[in-house]
Amino acid sequence: MTLYRSVSSSTTTGVSLGHRTLAEADHWILGLADRPRLACTHLVPVPVRHVAISLTTSGPVPPTAPELREAATAAADGECGRAVVFPGVEKLIGTLTVARIKELSAIDRVEVLGSGAAADDAPVDTREFVRPQFRAGELVLTTTPAAGGVLVPFETSTPTPCCAGH
Repeated sequence: MTLYRSVSSSTTTGVSLGHRTLAEADHWILGLADRPRLACTHLVPVPVRHVAISLTTSGPVPPTAPELREAATAAADGECGRAVVFPGVEKLIGTLTVARIKELSAIDRVEVLGSGAAADDAPVDTREFVRPQFRAGELVLTTTPAAGGVLVPFETSTPTPCCAGH
């Protein structure tokens, strides 16, 4: 399913508001009055390292400052990104099998970090925080094994900063 191409045709807009973290960008996206059909975050290095956003929406989009337009354009033109809003995301609650995740949402594939594709009957505890990535035109959720024989999304809503214990 090439969701990014089919959902994000010419109606995709790039926005760069200078968000420093993914959490800041997520918060902004999830606070929009008009829910976008697709919203992705993109780490961009220009003019400084920050998070730009691509939106497929019919709602209003704030203007990007001139110094951040290059980042906004890169986000809108990119074929990769970390999906925050996508078809079916609101249904990914609790523990679901991989097959059910693919049935309920636009996620094309579920992988286990370092191990390849997850089995369709593998349980995934979504922890109500699912952030798949676009790769080669597919929406891919990366998971990792957790206690109790379940998989969990690799990205968590409360990540531990690198070297936090040092």
